[in-house]
Amino acid sequence: MMGNINHQRKPPLDAGKANQIEISKEEPACCSNDNAVTPQMDSLLNEDNKEMFYKFVILHAETDINEAVRMKDMLQDTFHVKPGIIFAEMPAGQHIFKTLDNAINGSAWTIILLTENFLKETWCEFQFNATLINSINMYHKYNTVIPVRPKDNYLPRDKTPFPINLFNALEETRPEFSRLVERTFQESIYQKHYATWKAEKDSIEQREI
Repeated sequence: MMGNINHQRKPPLDAGKANQIEISKEEPACCSNDNAVTPQMDSLLNEDNKEMFYKFVILHAETDINEAVRMKDMLQDTFHVKPGIIFAEMPAGQHIFKTLDNAINGSAWTIILLTENFLKETWCEFQFNATLINSINMYHKYNTVIPVRPKDNYLPRDKTPFPINLFNALEETRPEFSRLVERTFQESIYQKHYATWKAEKDSIEQREI
């Protein structure tokens, strides 16, 4: 499956629920029919975005918003992987680090859009590091980080930071791109992530009563 680190990682011995990532408050310097919207997701589409659980979120450079939107639309319209969101579309009004935390934990897959602009913005490096830490610390987030090289202005492998090269990337220019996208975003995996997210959400609501 795409998104896996090349050398298979073993889950931690304690597979219990881990805490969500805690990030410094210092500002950074800068398919197939299986993927159709489920009845559960259909009901969530009518809720406020803050309560939405997405199939994917795309983390991107600020200058790549149009490319991120194109990628989101392609995944939703061509491969029926929906709903998805790009980071720039996340609800405003919160600290940017809290917004990033919501983006990662409020979606089944985290897509890293690898373009030449990626290395030009310190915020992009921070996004990836936070995503990587989250995938290590949270059991159910294993193998959910998916680097994607778009067809235009993509970041070549020899320029890509070493930690990102440990992940198998989806590359839009490769002939097997469509097949690999369909293999990556599997409904059964999404359902597991949705169930975990819903259980945590219900638990928080119960404690607040």
